[in-house]
Amino acid sequence: MAYLLDANVFIEARRRYYGLDFCPAFWDWLIAANGRGAVHSIERIREQLVGAEDELSEWVRALPPGFFFPADAGTLTSLAAAVEWSRRQTFRQSAIALFADDPDAYLVAHAHAHGHTVVTLEQPSDGVRLVKIPNACIGLGVKYINTFELLRREGARFVL
Repeated sequence: MAYLLDANVFIEARRRYYGLDFCPAFWDWLIAANGRGAVHSIERIREQLVGAEDELSEWVRALPPGFFFPADAGTLTSLAAAVEWSRRQTFRQSAIALFADDPDAYLVAHAHAHGHTVVTLEQPSDGVRLVKIPNACIGLGVKYINTFELLRREGARFVL
């Protein structure tokens, strides 16, 4: 079992509390945790991150090749299940259509197919305009946690 990181884990860390310029230990820890097989993400998230053309996209481009999992047959089967789940909910048609091709759906699907835990800063929502990762995780029986729970579970320490 591995942890699969949502794009917002990277983006919010860079913007807010683990900036690349003042907390390199967080970013080094991600690479080390990946080397142990504990932390990964998926190719669709990588594409989303490198599209920003900023310091985070440069950092992402330099990551080892195995950091981001490609979609595989199991992921695509689980993706179909995730989209079908969304259709049975009260989401707007536009939300379902957006979710079907969104990196978030692929993230949940990959976790579902391979028994991984999703790491996201999103919260469950009763809204009908967007399919949130935690709602999809709950619907498919996929575990999810936030960044801080990941760091605690894995015993991360950023000590001066």
